[in-house]
Amino acid sequence: MSRHESLVRLRHMLDHAREAVAMLDSKSREDLDRDRQLDLALVRLLEIMGEDASRTPTEECRQYADIPWSAIIGLRNRLIHGYDSVDLDILWEVVRHDLPPLIETLARIVPGD
Repeated sequence: MSRHESLVRLRHMLDHAREAVAMLDSKSREDLDRDRQLDLALVRLLEIMGEDASRTPTEECRQYADIPWSAIIGLRNRLIHGYDSVDLDILWEVVRHDLPPLIETLARIVPGD
């Protein structure tokens, strides 16, 4: 995989993380319980992020060791294979608390951001 392809994957992760955080802007935890489309959209964005992370070459992962690669990939696997038992409390916490620092890290890496 070329450096350009790796940067495209990182850009996708950054864009999807930002989109997920923006979706919860001005939303309450209860909104997530009531809005099935919001739930599904967030899950899908995190799945895509995990897929991009899983396709990132090992060398890139080592270079950016401050990105929690295995956690991102593990979350993707849990969402895909445990689709029938997604814990919305965990989903809320990931988007509200885990994605903002990831966004900061990715924004430092992705050129032109």
